[in-house]
Amino acid sequence: MNNRWILACTISAILAACSQTQDKTGQSSEASQKSAASITLLEQSMPAVGEVGIPYKKYQLNNGLTVILHQDKSDPLVHVDVTYHVGSARELNGRSGFAHLFEHMMFQGSQHVADEQHFKLITEAGGSLNGTTNTDRTNYFETVPSNQLEKMLWLEADRMGFLLPAITDEKFELQRETVKNERAQRVDNQPYGRLNERFNQALYPEGHPYSWPVIGWPDDLNRASTQDVKQFFTRWYGPNNATLTIGGDFDEQQALAWVGQYFADIPKGPEVKPQAKTLVTLDKTRYISMEDKVHLPLIYIGFPTVYAGHPDEAPLDLLANILGGGKTSLFYKNLVKQGYAVQASVNHPCQELACQLSLYALANPSRGGKLSELEQLIVQSIAEFEQRGVTDEDLQKVKVQFKASTIFTMQSVSGKVATLASNQTFFGKPDLLAEDLARYQNVTKADVMRVFATYIKNKPMAVMSVVPEGGKSLIASEDNFTPATAEPAQSAVELAANAKTTLEGNTTELQSNFDRSVIPKAGVAPVMTVPSLWRETLSNGIEVMGTQSLETPTVELLIYLEGGHGLAPVAKAGLAGLTAAMLNESSTLRSTEALAQALELLGSDISFGSSDSQSYIKISSLTENLSATLAIVEEKLFSPALNNDDFERLKEQQLQNLQHLSSDPNYLANQGFAKLLYGDETSLGVSNTGTLASVSAITLLDVQQFYQTQYSAAVAKMVVVSDLNKAEVIPMLKGFSKWQATPVEQPKIAAQPVLASGKIHLIDKPGSAQSVIYIGKRALPYDATGDYFKAYLMNYPLGGAFNSRINLNLREDKGYTYGARSQFSGDDKTGQFLASASVRTDVTGLALIEFIKEIKAYQAQGMTAAERDFMQNSIAQSQALDYETPYQKAGFVRMIQRYDLADDFTAKQDAIIKSVSLNELNKLAQSQLVLDNMTILIVGDKAALTEQLKDIGYPIQLMN
Repeated sequence: MNNRWILACTISAILAACSQTQDKTGQSSEASQKSAASITLLEQSMPAVGEVGIPYKKYQLNNGLTVILHQDKSDPLVHVDVTYHVGSARELNGRSGFAHLFEHMMFQGSQHVADEQHFKLITEAGGSLNGTTNTDRTNYFETVPSNQLEKMLWLEADRMGFLLPAITDEKFELQRETVKNERAQRVDNQPYGRLNERFNQALYPEGHPYSWPVIGWPDDLNRASTQDVKQFFTRWYGPNNATLTIGGDFDEQQALAWVGQYFADIPKGPEVKPQAKTLVTLDKTRYISMEDKVHLPLIYIGFPTVYAGHPDEAPLDLLANILGGGKTSLFYKNLVKQGYAVQASVNHPCQELACQLSLYALANPSRGGKLSELEQLIVQSIAEFEQRGVTDEDLQKVKVQFKASTIFTMQSVSGKVATLASNQTFFGKPDLLAEDLARYQNVTKADVMRVFATYIKNKPMAVMSVVPEGGKSLIASEDNFTPATAEPAQSAVELAANAKTTLEGNTTELQSNFDRSVIPKAGVAPVMTVPSLWRETLSNGIEVMGTQSLETPTVELLIYLEGGHGLAPVAKAGLAGLTAAMLNESSTLRSTEALAQALELLGSDISFGSSDSQSYIKISSLTENLSATLAIVEEKLFSPALNNDDFERLKEQQLQNLQHLSSDPNYLANQGFAKLLYGDETSLGVSNTGTLASVSAITLLDVQQFYQTQYSAAVAKMVVVSDLNKAEVIPMLKGFSKWQATPVEQPKIAAQPVLASGKIHLIDKPGSAQSVIYIGKRALPYDATGDYFKAYLMNYPLGGAFNSRINLNLREDKGYTYGARSQFSGDDKTGQFLASASVRTDVTGLALIEFIKEIKAYQAQGMTAAERDFMQNSIAQSQALDYETPYQKAGFVRMIQRYDLADDFTAKQDAIIKSVSLNELNKLAQSQLVLDNMTILIVGDKAALTEQLKDIGYPIQLMN
């Protein structure tokens, strides 16, 4: 569905209030405008109380760069986003992958920014950063403490205006390998990974900009040259094709001055014209299929519809929700509830040039798994919709969900900046919240039926079957479509003659009236304020801890129950998760569908779940609907049906999911590593999803008994983050006071096995495009200020940051992987150290050698003084980003509650960060990183790996 949802009037006053502040100089926006003559104020929006919208000011530089400013003083941070209106849709036949490849190139340094310096500077400043590419745009964004804004603008301007001099053949080849690794990890080595790229070839006509994958075809990536990349950049990455959006706590006049200084003299690029939005049609239903290393057969159906912003987009969104938008949908009723499908859903994803109504279902093999039968059920469900029609509740629940979704998106500065940047890029209007509100509020029943008749009823569709290897008999129908192979374009970009001359002649080095090689200094560090906490105890002993957050009218309530997976017998592993799943179903008062309908009409979410050491209930609600939401929580918690129909269906789904996970290399690595560390006689060594044997052994009586044991007030604690204060919240929780506090005996941790170190344990995954490498051991349990915390600091330069030794070596220097890392993790009972990466199959042995080399060197020599300084700056300054959203605040509160920490434990951590000595950290490395005490696990193709691994010096042992 479209993410530009409506924003409720109830929060507009809060959002507006966050922005009604003067510049620190006290000067007006007019004075700010005059201070930067090259910047023109185009428009500004300050919604009045009761109006809908995000406050902003929009400017434009003489070179065409659009600048949007959004003030939010609630936290001492800024979020900077540069969105270029170019994605894979601007590529040519046979030249796919350029936009995404360039996303990678933009992090490799520019004329005045050294190699790897981009990551280092932002990380050291305490910030986070990333870039993303889709069909229609590429964006780069950073969230940093507010005193780092100038540095971010300097970095973004340098790669916008001065990237070409820094592009070398060596950098290009390295990033091409990195992209290939990313493709191997995210596409080729993932179950169903190639579905979208194959499906889009069938849905879109030959040569359509959406008919090739964003990440690119392998042959196209191999065909690319450094010169191609330079031409693509020059064609599309000019300031006149970009939007710079700044949100957060900053001085507006100073920000405009910096924007003018760093961006104004970057020359305008070639003219960029909008692409045609021609509606896609199919002449007949197209069937395609593929075999994959999967367990569950999948059918994926698409109907071409409109494009983003089209008048029919909103009613099509509502149609998708009615057909397959959750437990009240027709797909759930006819496919999932009846056991024919393990999962089924309908969505209406929209892009700039085209949308599609997409329908999918994962077949249940125990019911035959034939996709032809699922296709008939899907067709019947579509026909049933026509007879059923649209109800008032259908319209109401979707509109409420849009409202809630928007409010929760607006909890972060990054969410608001992303909304402003996207709307400006695609529609020329930063704030479309009021228009979206009107679009969805004005949808009628007749509109939904009209779009159904126009785009779906009796219309051709694209149908893709993905079946297990050797399961061709399961496909929906014989293939009747083969995509055409077009001749590759001669160049990476296509230009008119005059533009081509400009492009090829644009080699003059840009001159600035200041020294761009000077890194801007940070301003005065912002003052960090941790959330103020309140506490209360309910009459039955449940501890409640909370904090008030005034930015949005929302509530995050989390109920934690000690136990979880660890409370269940190992022979019944998976019981905690299956019990939680049962609590997400029917009550003794209402069906699953009726409860889901009630929540949808409130825009609320209630989710029961479990982890290794806890069961939990997560509740998200608009404040205005909290009382009604809590009534549903109480109904589900105190009056669950726990009936046989729900049990049999959910147990079957869990068994099928376990078989599906057996094709996921990361799942295999996680489970194999846990078994090596803890053995299979304790819950720590067995997945919380269980095994085929353990889940098969679970009975309904087991679930009922586990519910009685686990869901006791004696082991329950609550965390609340809301715009309500304590006095307003506590009376609303009185219903939980009747919860019985039956004592729960927590099991003791079983004796842990001797670690099988000094070996390479190999799990065979034939034909795997990548190998998953795990190296680690049991380590320190969690503590907030002791050796565990210091081990986190010690590991940071080794594998805890992007520019750590391990990642720079394996990704940036060698090109073996998309990412490599190491970390210490743990709870109050146990902990572990793990270094890991997914690497190309052909370099698995070489990658393992580099891992071993890095760990040994760090253990023997420790970090350098420069690395310690980097770690201290990065971690200390990142605290400005820690408490922005209600979810982040809830995590902070839960840490204090779970581990009985002092309210000021972060201040103590800050003191340790600043004072810990290099000698102390390196002694910790010497004791904690002894490679001889670690075990090695690799998941990959044994046939391809045996020869690579045999001479490394470790015996190889096969593992199931």
